[in-house]
Amino acid sequence: MSKKIIPIILISIAYIISTGISYTIFSAKAASTPSEISVDSTVKENENTGNDYQAKVFNQNKPKTEECPLNGAMYNKEQREWWDKHRPLGVMIENHKESRPQSGLSFADMTYEAVAEGGITRTLNIYYCQDAGIIGPIRSARTYFLDFVSEYGDYPLYAHVGGANTDGPADALAQIENYGWAVYNDLNQFSIGYPTFWRDQNRIGRDVATEHTMYSTTDKLWAVAEKRGLTNINEEGEPWDTSFVKYSFKDDVSLSERPGRQTVHVEFWNNEAYYVDWEYDKQNNTYLRKNGEQHIDRNTKKQLSAKNVVVLFMTERHADDGYEGNAHLLYGTKGQGKALIFLDGKQIKGTWKKTGRMERTIIYDESGEEIKFNRGKLWFEILSTDSVVKAS
Repeated sequence: MSKKIIPIILISIAYIISTGISYTIFSAKAASTPSEISVDSTVKENENTGNDYQAKVFNQNKPKTEECPLNGAMYNKEQREWWDKHRPLGVMIENHKESRPQSGLSFADMTYEAVAEGGITRTLNIYYCQDAGIIGPIRSARTYFLDFVSEYGDYPLYAHVGGANTDGPADALAQIENYGWAVYNDLNQFSIGYPTFWRDQNRIGRDVATEHTMYSTTDKLWAVAEKRGLTNINEEGEPWDTSFVKYSFKDDVSLSERPGRQTVHVEFWNNEAYYVDWEYDKQNNTYLRKNGEQHIDRNTKKQLSAKNVVVLFMTERHADDGYEGNAHLLYGTKGQGKALIFLDGKQIKGTWKKTGRMERTIIYDESGEEIKFNRGKLWFEILSTDSVVKAS
């Protein structure tokens, strides 16, 4: 496969142009509106979506005959025809307590959660079979999330706002360059700007620091990718999923086979603000998420949930790259380790294995059989090998 090589000067030019345009637009708007543009005020331009967060709506009354290749969820043919036109999109969305409630997390087919720094977690959300509409707050890239998004075919889309760039093993931006992603499948806000990305100071209903205010939409990001020649195929006509490895899926167990209750308690470092509890919902065979309180999606006003919760225990260490406070982390994403799988209200002890950056992370039970997941959202919790997980 030929690699897309873009001179670094193009990045600088694109950023300067984008910054200038953004400044001009924001300055013009400032005369009649608040200094930060709120997309909520422009949603009326998209009234045909049937919601206030700009997501495409599909007729849910049609037969659900089409399997999402990422998580096995079933949808109708109309939705399949829609997702067949693009490729998976990974988006970095933060989980700082000041960023909640985030927008669009519930529409991700897959979510990977790990500590970014200081015990504060961040999520990589993979969108493909559902349109989330507004997503955010979007934050910066981290090297270990690159290893996970790399599993989603050739040139997976990756949206973020800058990233770790200190020389050394945690230099995510240099790695993006080395992979041939820059200004191609890499959707860095620094090289795109407004109106694909914007800041909204008022979206969560209270004042927060500027770093918690960057948003976009899945549709806008897929549109940028299309302009760069990346749809379901690349510029050479190669499908995104040529090397993609699908997980195995199964239908839900019957109601009579489900236990009455189960709670999964996950501790990220010794930081109670980022402890997670997953409470099993027997009726719907799902796990409901709490981060101290019900964790809500700003778009839907509903509690986040997952059909499968998978804990991956990985080595964790500081990058020792000279960054302030030695805050940059490294996780042992390649190799193998222990795993805990929660589905159907039960705990399964197992292992994970990933042989290379672009290889799929495969999950096995104790007998060595690959896990069959329930159809629907998978949420991966990435923890250090000595982290606390309690199931009751």
